[in-house]
Amino acid sequence: MNEYRIMIIEDDFTIQTQLQTLLSGNGYEVSAVTDFSNAIGQVKSFSPHLVLLDIKLPGNSGFDICSQIRAFSDMPIIFVTSSNTDMDELNSIMLGGDAFITKPYNTAILLAKIAALLRRAYNLKQTEVLTWKGAALHLESSSIEYNGQKAELTKNELKILYYLFKNAGKICTRNDIVDFLWDSQLYIDDNALSVNMTRIRCKLEAIGLTDFIRTKHRQGYTL
Repeated sequence: MNEYRIMIIEDDFTIQTQLQTLLSGNGYEVSAVTDFSNAIGQVKSFSPHLVLLDIKLPGNSGFDICSQIRAFSDMPIIFVTSSNTDMDELNSIMLGGDAFITKPYNTAILLAKIAALLRRAYNLKQTEVLTWKGAALHLESSSIEYNGQKAELTKNELKILYYLFKNAGKICTRNDIVDFLWDSQLYIDDNALSVNMTRIRCKLEAIGLTDFIRTKHRQGYTL
């Protein structure tokens, strides 16, 4: 049995059953929301690692539910929906969705997307400590330490530094980092990465790591 739990929030019983059969057959522990007036309560009770979420639902829309989940969890959320307009996709990304798949979906692509997001989200949740030039990146505590001083990191700051540490000594392009952080670059303002890098550098300098991340003009970043 797969260690991951997946919650389905879909009001079409046929599709809900198909998804349950597909996911259970691939080793996932699966549950589906049955009371849409208390969808969030069921999500919290099941504590899934990933949510498959429709947009058009009884009561609260999938967008509302996504926003409510993001108030307490950063678990991956995949919108699986027949609402396939650009605005729907934009809203799903802006509200914190990690992927957008339209119905009818290709089951192989859906399973690959689920597996990729689970790896991306939970491979960082290890006790692994990465080191480079005297700095130690602690994944479990989401912090970086240097000469006895420690700085706490946000989720995105940790992921950016994780990617740079894993590729230490190499030039990492902005697109490579964005691809690692987000599922799609389509609706991500490039300025978002610059803002995160500025915050990271301030935190690094505060613990004595000056010029730890170097910018390579028109190429990217390197440690």
